Amino acid sequence: MEALIFFYYTIKTEVMSGINYVKKETLEQMRNELTQLKTKGRSEIAKAIAEAREKGDLKENAEYDAAKEAQGMHEARIAVLENAIATARIVEADSIDTSKVSILCKVTITNMANKKTFTYQIVSEQEADLKAGKISSTSPIGKGLLGKQIGEVADVQAPNGTLKFKIEDITI
Repeated sequence: MEALIFFYYTIKTEVMSGINYVKKETLEQMRNELTQLKTKGRSEIAKAIAEAREKGDLKENAEYDAAKEAQGMHEARIAVLENAIATARIVEADSIDTSKVSILCKVTITNMANKKTFTYQIVSEQEADLKAGKISSTSPIGKGLLGKQIGEVADVQAPNGTLKFKIEDITI
């Protein structure tokens, strides 16, 4: 149940986020995933529900309950993708102003507390991948960095308090 609540919160957050800035490749990936979910994905779930239904009493059928929950999560993912595609705006790298931090910029920052330096690319929620150095523009750090210029200090509100990051460099 906790996973379902987290999933609902994630969906609600993504759906309510407004304009969704993405690269052309990301938009194509979202469209391909949506097509797959609406065709093959829906048919697989319908098949799983039918198989579970054949096994008898639905009141105490864990397979049926799991298949119905999977269907709900599947349909929710479809809704998220449809909204993300509908609100998507393609951003091209050559049109980005590097005088301030914006979406698709690579920004080098220094944590003022421990003097560690990091480089992140600011991307959309769908493209975020911390291991690859890509953070969402809607994450606390991403929000705090947007609009800042080289030399400025960004105050970022994190669960453990306010973090200060100095903008060292902005590139594409």
